[in-house]
Amino acid sequence: QVQLVESGGGLVQPGGSLRLSCAASGFTFSNSAMSWYRQAPGKERELVATISSFLRSTNYADSVKGRFTISRDNAKNTVYLQMNSLKPEDTAVYYCHASGLVGYWGQGTQVTVSS
Repeated sequence: QVQLVESGGGLVQPGGSLRLSCAASGFTFSNSAMSWYRQAPGKERELVATISSFLRSTNYADSVKGRFTISRDNAKNTVYLQMNSLKPEDTAVYYCHASGLVGYWGQGTQVTVSS
């Protein structure tokens, strides 16, 4: 059974940092591109960052370029999202997703950026 478990969210002040983790199981993690999505209240889920399976090439939404870094540890079946210089508009529930595994989502982890 495919399982994606996000963690690391919390409350942080503007300008602060958080590191999110996603533990994956039930599929061949090393062969799968992985992504982070987020969903803010009243908005659609949006793609934040993607990292490919073998070359580990990355792609970021314009809104987070230069502030967020996606990485992966294939030995641990885990993908990370390092978030720096956080802004209130980054507030959302963050989810990870494996490319090709349509319909599989974890519960997400809440990130709240507020003074």
